[in-house]
Amino acid sequence: MKAAYRRVLLKLSGEGLAGENGQGISPAVLSGIALQIRDVHALGVQISIVIGGGNIIRGMTAASQGMDRANADYMGMLASVINAMALQDALEKAGLPTRVQTAIEISDVAEPYIRRRAIRHLEKGRIVVFGAGTGNPYFTTDTAAALRAAEINADVILKATQVDGVYNADPELDPKAVRYEELSFDEAIQKDLRFMDQTAIALCRENELPIVVFDMGVSGNIHKVVVGERVGTRLRA
Repeated sequence: MKAAYRRVLLKLSGEGLAGENGQGISPAVLSGIALQIRDVHALGVQISIVIGGGNIIRGMTAASQGMDRANADYMGMLASVINAMALQDALEKAGLPTRVQTAIEISDVAEPYIRRRAIRHLEKGRIVVFGAGTGNPYFTTDTAAALRAAEINADVILKATQVDGVYNADPELDPKAVRYEELSFDEAIQKDLRFMDQTAIALCRENELPIVVFDMGVSGNIHKVVVGERVGTRLRA
């Protein structure tokens, strides 16, 4: 089966790595994600990944409880590096070549983020995992995903969530919530839909970078999205 995209950026939430525990890292979940990524890699798709750190600490939550916001955000960046390293281990156990690059320099465990080097890794078939967000407080890993995707000229952002797309309300709280199959960036911003932060959506709109929001919990969904099947919600300019 032929892929619909040449180069993708997969955005994973830290919470998605925790499994049923709700926090920490589940090796079983990591292994499942790695196997799904291996299926996509076999199609010849160049894969980059941005991962959050919310299973360890969320900067905004810690700040709301009294911690200094910038300090809390830096802690969240370090948490995302831990997740990136854990994902790298799972990917390599699945037989995939990987590199971790971080926006905060931690040279003993990862490469510093260098755009041209990241692109070269992708061209050589390596999976590049970006950790530490943008390297700046007050920016989410959603914004980091939009920024990195634009920098490396990705064809699409695959936004992995725990629901099957974008809804007009929280489907867990409102049984009448309606799922969108397609949205424009302007509609998403005007409706203040919270599947991604507004800065990230605006950055994707400016760069005409489509987003597909889908349920990561359904095995095989990454493969389906990459080959062009209608899964989740697609956002476009």
